[in-house]
Amino acid sequence: MTKKFFGTDGIRGAVGSYPITPDFMLKLGWAAGRVLGAAKGSKILIGKDTRISGYMIESALEAGLSAAGVDIQLLGPMPTPAIAYLTRTVNAQAGIVISASHNPYADNGIKFFSADGTKLADDVEHAVEAELEKELSCCESAVLGKASRITDAPGRYIEFCKNTLPSNISLNGLKIVVDCANGATYHIAPKVFNELGAEVIAIGDTPDGMNINEGFGSTHPENLQKEVLKNKADLGVAFDGDGDRLIMVDHTGDLVDGDQLLYVIAMALYAKGALKGGVVGTLMTNLGLEHAFKEHEIPFSRAGVGDRYVMEQLLDKNWRLGGESSGHLICLDQTSTGDGIVAALQVLAAVVEQGKSLQELASGMKKYPMLLINVRVAKKPDLENHEEIQAALHEAEEELADTGRVLLRPSGTEPLIRVMVEGQEQELVESVANKLADVVKKASS
Repeated sequence: MTKKFFGTDGIRGAVGSYPITPDFMLKLGWAAGRVLGAAKGSKILIGKDTRISGYMIESALEAGLSAAGVDIQLLGPMPTPAIAYLTRTVNAQAGIVISASHNPYADNGIKFFSADGTKLADDVEHAVEAELEKELSCCESAVLGKASRITDAPGRYIEFCKNTLPSNISLNGLKIVVDCANGATYHIAPKVFNELGAEVIAIGDTPDGMNINEGFGSTHPENLQKEVLKNKADLGVAFDGDGDRLIMVDHTGDLVDGDQLLYVIAMALYAKGALKGGVVGTLMTNLGLEHAFKEHEIPFSRAGVGDRYVMEQLLDKNWRLGGESSGHLICLDQTSTGDGIVAALQVLAAVVEQGKSLQELASGMKKYPMLLINVRVAKKPDLENHEEIQAALHEAEEELADTGRVLLRPSGTEPLIRVMVEGQEQELVESVANKLADVVKKASS
C-alpha cells in the first residue's frame, strides 16, 4: 500500500510548503503520539539538527504529542544516530528527529525511531498516516503530556561513541580534520576524536541556522580536502547535516567514499575473524567492491537504495555490516542504525591497528568508473512502462555487455531521476550515461 507522506527516509520537503508546515506538524505529533505512545506513561524524545526551522517544528510536534497524552523529552541539536541511541537507552517509546539530512537549510523533515532505536516498520508508518486522516482531539487536562529536557544528552552520546573504539586503541599521534557541515555533529564529533587522543582541526562547526551543508560536509568536501593538505593531516572526516553518514579524505587529499570505507572496515574485521557473515551494499554500490569481496570469498548482497533497505537485508541475513556509497554505514555490532561518527571510529581503528594510512587500506579495492546524472523532472515518469526509456535502457545494457551496469531510479526525497552507469572504460560510461539521461529528460519534459 502506497504511503501518502512517508518516503524512503521519513517525511521531507520545503519549509512552509505542505506538509512541512506548523499545522501539519501539530497533527503529526498528535498522530504519532496516539500510535507510538499509546501505553500509559509513554515518553517520546525529540532531537533536531541546526536548521532555524527546527524551533518551529519542535514546538508544533511537542504540542501535538502533549495533546495525545504523551510526555516529551527534548534533546536539542543532536545527530540522528544519537537520537536512536538515546531512545533505546532511556527506554522511550520512540524518538523523533527533525532534519533534512544533506539538503539545504530551507528544507526540513521528520524521521522516527522505534523503542529499539531502529527505523519504523512500514505497518507503523501506515498506522500513523491512518491517524492523520482522523480529526484531531485533545485528551483531558489531567493526562496531558509534559515536556522536559535531557541536559546531559551530548555527554551521554560522546561517551557511547568513544566506547565503540576498542579500549586498547588510542588516536594519539593522529592529526584529523573534522568537517561538521555546520550541522548536528558540531558540538559532538570534534570532542569525540579529541578525547580519544587525536589532534583535531574542526571546520564547519559554527552553525547559524542557515549555513547547514553550505559549502561544507560530506556533499561539499572541497574545504576538507584543502584543510587536510594545508595542515598536513593524516586524514579528514566529513559528516552530513544530521551526522548519519560520512566521507573521508586521505593524507594526499583524495576522497574515500562510502564503498571504500565499507571495504576498509570489512577487511579489518575479516583479518581478525570478526566479520559475521557477509556485507550488504545497494544497487548503487561500485562493482569494484563486489569484485574485491569476491577475491576473499566474502559474501556480498545488494539491497535497494536507502539505509532502511540495507538494514532489512542485514537483519534478514543476520549479518552485521552494510552501507551505501554516499556514506551511510551500518555497524550493527556497535549500534542500531547508520552512524557517521561510529563508522569513522571503526576506520580509524583499522588505521591504528594495522599501522597503515587510509590510502593504503583503501587501495585494495579498485573503483570502476561510474557516472551518476541527476535528471530534474517536473513529474516522475513510470520508468518500467515508458517505451522510449525502456528502449534506451536496453540499448545501454547492450553497449556495456558484461563490462558494466546501468541503473535508473527515482529519488525518494527529491524530484529527480537518477541515471547511473558503471563500467571498465570511462569514455564508454560517459557516452552511455549521457545518451540515457537525454532520453529521460525528453520523456519527463
